Amino acid sequence: MSVSEKGFEFIDDFVADDVIADIKAELSTSSFLSKGGGIRNADKKLTTVNTLVSSDWLREKAEVYLSGRASVVRVILFIKVPGNNWLVSWHQDKTVAVSQRFQRVNWGPWSVKDGVTHVQPTVDVLEQMVSFRIHLDDSTERNGCLKLLPNSHKEGIMSQESIQQYSSSHRPVLCEAKSGSALVMRPHVLHASSKAHEPSLRRVLHVEYSSYSLPAGVVWA
Repeated sequence: MSVSEKGFEFIDDFVADDVIADIKAELSTSSFLSKGGGIRNADKKLTTVNTLVSSDWLREKAEVYLSGRASVVRVILFIKVPGNNWLVSWHQDKTVAVSQRFQRVNWGPWSVKDGVTHVQPTVDVLEQMVSFRIHLDDSTERNGCLKLLPNSHKEGIMSQESIQQYSSSHRPVLCEAKSGSALVMRPHVLHASSKAHEPSLRRVLHVEYSSYSLPAGVVWA
């Protein structure tokens, strides 16, 4: 499987056109503003997003890449527009969102983002997670699409120095994609995005699932 080997794979025509259209329509009338290029906890703010990410259909898609029942960890809607043309340097997604703090060896540091508790878990947790990046608009190199470094998830949790060395010695893959397609990836594969050369509306729904068992009384937030 590509996700196990390379850390990612592309799926064309992943989400139906009418589902994409419904999400866009709700976004056009939403009162929730994008902060720092995205809407955190989008499943709690947008009905159409909640319907998609909580569906048996998408959960079963996630379970193809996991070892057990999939639960939603975090949902972010990234929005890149001409007036908010940002870049992200090479990094791994190393934090998860949970309902409350708890004690578990080597988990940390802890933080709170948009009122939700976040923590960096151990690498075995990341290996039991999968992320879907569902493209609501066409994503190209010109409008600042994501870039990935294949196989980098096999390096485990990397220091900033290791990330710099790895990214300077490996060739990235551009994630150009059509609306409705999906990029499936392990959260700790190295990824980045550049500023758009031709800024346009570029929205991506980022959904994380996990089959990892949390302590009793704790749920993914």
